[in-house]
This record gives sequence, structure tokens and C-alpha cells, in this order.
Amino acid sequence: MTYNAYSDNAHSCRKQNIGFVSTRIAGTDGVSLETAKWADVFKKEGFNCFYFAGKLEQPPEYSYLVEEAHFKHPDIKYIHQNCFGVYTRLRSTTKKIHKVCQKIKDHLYRFIEKFNIELLVPENALSIPLNIPLGIAITEVISETGIPVIAHHHDFFWERQNLMANAVWEYINMAFPPHLPSIRHVVINSSAGNQLSLRTGISATIIPNVMDFDNPPVPLDDYASDVREALGIKDDELFILQPTRVVERKGIEHAIELISMLGVKAKLVISHASGDEGYDYEQRLKKYSKLMNVDAIFVSDIINEHRGYTKAGKKIYNLNDIYPYADLVTYPSYVEGFGNAFLEAIYFRKPIVVNTYAIYTMDIKPKGFSAIEINGYVTEKVVRKTRKVLSDPEYCNKMVTCNYEVAKRYYSYSVLDQKLKSLILDCTAYKD
Repeated sequence: MTYNAYSDNAHSCRKQNIGFVSTRIAGTDGVSLETAKWADVFKKEGFNCFYFAGKLEQPPEYSYLVEEAHFKHPDIKYIHQNCFGVYTRLRSTTKKIHKVCQKIKDHLYRFIEKFNIELLVPENALSIPLNIPLGIAITEVISETGIPVIAHHHDFFWERQNLMANAVWEYINMAFPPHLPSIRHVVINSSAGNQLSLRTGISATIIPNVMDFDNPPVPLDDYASDVREALGIKDDELFILQPTRVVERKGIEHAIELISMLGVKAKLVISHASGDEGYDYEQRLKKYSKLMNVDAIFVSDIINEHRGYTKAGKKIYNLNDIYPYADLVTYPSYVEGFGNAFLEAIYFRKPIVVNTYAIYTMDIKPKGFSAIEINGYVTEKVVRKTRKVLSDPEYCNKMVTCNYEVAKRYYSYSVLDQKLKSLILDCTAYKD
């Protein structure tokens, strides 16, 4: 199988077929959300999109499910547990890596052949080694076929302290990410681009996360009319939204402290679950909110990507249903690869409290956004500005309107469209 003639067809009138590859393409995690946005732009440009992962929500006719591709598959979890936090690995672990890799690799070839894939887009699968066999398999397929690739990197192993001690450096150096001539690399912030170049010699294009700012949110329908009631928010309470997972780097304790210092009736709504990083932090937050006399609720059971009903018959809302009702959005993260929740708050014209994490300071703030900024901890100045935003509608409206216009200029689908067009032309012109 060879793809050297791909560029001969690059300008043909027929639609081209793109294959997204990841551990999962489902739910509301940042990688899945950005994959969906890229797919929207590709489809508008006339491409067909197909999906390969260990968990999928796309229609079956466009999907190729391989359970071993998911980082929660038992074999992958076993490999991860026996390769990280240690400095040597058992020979049996090496054998398992290669066995699983070959199985995934065979499926990748079938995926490419079944859907006539002409451009691969690995989504974080060549960035962070949560699934080592998947990364090796993708790398070998690329090396063997020369298929054009746009590798979309959301975060790298060196950004996770728990991955630095490991017994798989040869695989990490080979495949996370690989340095191959048919791959065009994309990172979501300038720091990642700098580090990638410094550590590997690979140059990358910066494409930040985006929202469809050219098309404002649609008006709410009747389905979402009871959101405040469903969340138990009283008429005289403020609705403060923390639209993130419950993990330590999100700094949710700062949101609790801010509400406590505001001294107003409010409910802190935390939208997402803890996920795969354990529940110790969630338990800590529950105790801390009680100590600070803050009403914090965890509602991941009724917020999902799609509307529906729980087994108990409760309504499930999506974030588009929730955001319009928020009075304030809190985003006090210590570390973010970019900041999807920041853009979401801007998109729904909501004031936002943001910790000045590195990527916000380097890439986002200089664009001209106006936010309530925490610099590591909540101060009286932060509290005063928050009170002004909440009590002065004219001031608040000016802030969110300005933010929307800035975001439209720098983080809209049209920006993504322009950058992807350039990458596709460059990528598909490759010949060995």
C-alpha cells in the first residue's frame, strides 16, 4: 500500500476521505470536542470523515471500533501500570506491548482500506503515551505507507509529572511523537510548539482550540427552561458555573474561596465528573465547601454531551443548555493545554474568573480579553471586581461583548478553516 500518488488526486472533484484516530472520540473531554470541531470544518470543505478509536459515538457507517485502542482496556491498563513509575519492565510486558500493537496495527490497515482513508488525523494518540501500543501501531503504519498525516497534539508526556519516571523511553522517543516526513504536526499553544522543537527538532503549526463565533448560540428551547429548578438554584441565589472535570489542576478550591469571600447567596455548580484520575480531590472539595459554608453541587449525572434521561428518569442537559443560565463562570486552573472552558464562557457571553495559568498569560490574554484574574490566590481586589461585574449590568455587558468580538477574530471556525487548508495542501504535496 502506498500513498505517494495522493497529491495527484488532491485537487480532484471527488471527496477525500479523512480518518481520525484516537483512544476515544466520545463524551465531553477536550480531545473529543476539538475532534468534532475539526470534523465540522473538514466536512464543510467537502471531506468525508471516519473514526477509529476504543470508544466512539459516531454513526456505525463512519466508525471502526477497536477496544484495545482505549486507554481503559485491561491490557492497556496493565501495560501502563507496569511501565510508569518504574525504571525497568518485565520481558512479558514487552511481549504484551508488541502483541497488542500488532492487533491494533492490523485493524488500522483494515480501517484505511475499508474507508479508503487518504489522510490520517491522530488526535493526541501520538502525543501522550496513555496507550503505548496504539502510538507504536500508528507510527509503523505511517512509516510503512507514507500516508499523509496531520498529527493533532493536545498535551505531551513531559507535561505530566507522573509519566516522567518510566521504562519505555525507546517507545516514547519513537512514537510520542514520531519524526516522519509525511507528518505535519499541530500543537494548540506556543509553549508546546517551543518545547516540541527544543526536545525533538520537530516544527509544528499552532492551531488553538476554537468555537463557532461566526454563529452565536441558538436561543433556548422549552427543554432547557427548567435548568435552574433541576439544579436546585433558588430565585435569590447566584448560579456560578465551574464547567470542568473534578481534578486537582482545575483549582476548584479557589472558586469555593471566592464565593465564601463574596458573602452572597450562591450555588457553585460543578459540571463534570472526576473521570479517570480518582475521587480523592472530589471528597476534599466536598469537605472544604462545607467548611467554607459554600453550597457546591456535583451534577455530572445530569450534564452530558447529549440530552436524554437518567435511569431514574431525571433530565440530562448538555452544556449549551446550562451556560445561558450562569451568572458567572469560574475557571481557576493551575495548568491548561489551552482552555476550552474559557472559550465556552466567552461564546455564551458570560463573565469569567480565570487563574493566570501559563498558556492564558502567554497566548490568550495578549489578544485583548477582559477577565477577573486570580494570580494564584483570591484577593480582596478579585472580590471587589467580581462584585462589580455581578452588580453592574452595563459594565458586565461591555466586558462580555468585547470578549466575544476578540474571540471571533482569533478563535473562530474561519481561523481553523484557513489554517487547515494550508496544512492539507502542504501535507498532501508530500512525495518520497
